[in-house]
Amino acid sequence: MTTVDHMDEDSSGAFTAEQHEAAEQRSHEELARAMHSTAVSHGHAVPERRRGPIVLRRQQADGDAGSTTDQRLLDNKGSGDWVHTDPWRVLRIQAEFVEGFGLLAETGKAVSIFGSARTDPKDPDYIAAERIAKLLTEKDYAIITGGGPGIMEAANKGACENDGTSIGLGIELPFEQRLNDYVDIGLQFRYFFARKTMFVKYAQAFVVMPGGFGTLDELFEALTLVQTGKVTKFPVVLFNSSYWNGLIAWLRDTAAHSKKIALGDIDLMYVTDDAEDAVRHILEVHSEQAEWFPPTHNGIVH
Repeated sequence: MTTVDHMDEDSSGAFTAEQHEAAEQRSHEELARAMHSTAVSHGHAVPERRRGPIVLRRQQADGDAGSTTDQRLLDNKGSGDWVHTDPWRVLRIQAEFVEGFGLLAETGKAVSIFGSARTDPKDPDYIAAERIAKLLTEKDYAIITGGGPGIMEAANKGACENDGTSIGLGIELPFEQRLNDYVDIGLQFRYFFARKTMFVKYAQAFVVMPGGFGTLDELFEALTLVQTGKVTKFPVVLFNSSYWNGLIAWLRDTAAHSKKIALGDIDLMYVTDDAEDAVRHILEVHSEQAEWFPPTHNGIVH
């Protein structure tokens, strides 16, 4: 029997205003009870509230009594703090992936080049990065960088001035850093992880010039993906042996020696001091007919 089934009618057969009000009140109470029902846990009743597909229990069930998702959506009273909550951020994150995929989907083969934003244009590493990018564009590779100054600018410059595809993927930082003047296709990101996905998804190789934490982050991200077989035929070139030799020695003498990595994992990196050699190595790996897999030990990918 519904709430109004047992209500008395007036002499004309219609409900009175008081009866309608009482019925509406009971309807709201039933909604609140439905949303704040109880669940049985270990033999004890606990408060339970549902918000769409979400179930909240115990202390989490407090608040928003009697309201629905639609009601909260349509209620324009209150602050705008909701735009800074995690569910809203999910939409922003999704938008960054959509923008990135849409922009880069037709890029073709590409190489991501990383390195310090602090490198001076007169530095030999800057000159080498520009040269590597130029050589790669001559082989029809697009160049992807973080879009900033230093090594990133050098690589974009080498591509741009050789009529190649010069891509810059910037990141929102506490201090303003605009895309360098040699970026022809640029996109700014809020989130590092969305940006990092683009570097890997749309590149077939990494060239890693001397750099700091950001450069090391990208390097080890790529090495992890290759080591675990997530990407194949993905050469990782380290340029400037004097800069990287200390890291290679630590990986060999400490990490591999203590069996934290396999000794063969170090071979995932190709170290060189010559721009032509760096490009040659990438071309050789990509020209191999057989599928390129990471080193194995007893048939197990490390």
